[in-house]
Amino acid sequence: MGSASAAAPPPGRLWAAEFLALPKIYAAPLRPPVVVPPFGQGRPALVLPGLLSNDRATALLRNSLSKAGFAAHGWDEGMNLGARPAEIDRVGQKLADLGRASGGQVVLIGWSLGGLYARVLAQRHPEACALVLTLGAPFSGDRRANNAWRLYEALNNHSVDNPPFAEDPGVKPAARTIAVWSARDGIIAPPCASGELAQSDVQVELPFKHFELATARGAVGAILRILREELG
Repeated sequence: MGSASAAAPPPGRLWAAEFLALPKIYAAPLRPPVVVPPFGQGRPALVLPGLLSNDRATALLRNSLSKAGFAAHGWDEGMNLGARPAEIDRVGQKLADLGRASGGQVVLIGWSLGGLYARVLAQRHPEACALVLTLGAPFSGDRRANNAWRLYEALNNHSVDNPPFAEDPGVKPAARTIAVWSARDGIIAPPCASGELAQSDVQVELPFKHFELATARGAVGAILRILREELG
């Protein structure tokens, strides 16, 4: 991978191809879960959606996690429109509550912008998290090396370079941290989603579009395999 700081947004052909995956997002709650032998042992899994998506978009992933033996939770904040301090605080409180109830066993999964928040929240609540897994999250390098920053700034009263939280998403949380990225990502520059080696414990490439990383059955199956390898 190239340097995240020198990365450029994905080319237009990859950006255009992302829209072919939108039906997977819309139909996520209606699709049967990916089934694997259960291994979650009741651990809580908190899943954070990306920009302009909500818990409906992560339904296939959460239902598959539940089937695999996790206690899967959505973020319960409606549409993710950007970094809103009160919203992030509420999700952080939810994470802390789940962590206390489980003895710090929360699996925190964030897709795209939700993955950036996941890293921030794991820094705030290190006692709550056993594992942080990001899916195509722009946590590293240039925050304009993506095809969504203009939309983000149109929806928010701050720039992507000046978010309303003090934490640096590029800093690795104390918990075991896995960065999933894709060379086929049409939204986030791959180096920004994989990051530098010191920014996560493991970097995993998956051959899926950005919008497929939490909605394609193959991607969900791969996420479950990663979790099984990490959690045993």
